[in-house]
Amino acid sequence: MPPVSLLLNLLWIFCGGLWMAAAWMIAAIIMAITIVGLPWARAAFNIAAYTLLPFGSRAVRRDLVTGQPDIGTGPLGLIGNLIWLVLAGWWLALGHLITAILLAVTIVGIPFAWAHIKLAGIALWPIGKVIVPA
Repeated sequence: MPPVSLLLNLLWIFCGGLWMAAAWMIAAIIMAITIVGLPWARAAFNIAAYTLLPFGSRAVRRDLVTGQPDIGTGPLGLIGNLIWLVLAGWWLALGHLITAILLAVTIVGIPFAWAHIKLAGIALWPIGKVIVPA
């Protein structure tokens, strides 16, 4: 990890990263407990790690990385994302948006607010995403 990404990730942890990563972990654990929610739990665990250290990596559609469609990027992924949106996506996105608004009040927090806005979009539609180095 480049030094700039390392510094930004350390500052990120104090600017809402730790709080929102914990929220993602709670969502993942709740989904994993329900056995039926295991596909969502896997996605939530991946995004929780990304939420904790987002600088130096990015989230992209899995079919763009592999070059072929799979279950998470097809019709079942669409259905899975709609279920996720109703069960957990909206409140995770809301948490990211509230954190972004609080950070945007300060000039120093604007880059971190922008990162929270991007994560709010991922919170609404996480199935079929993979984290890759930037």
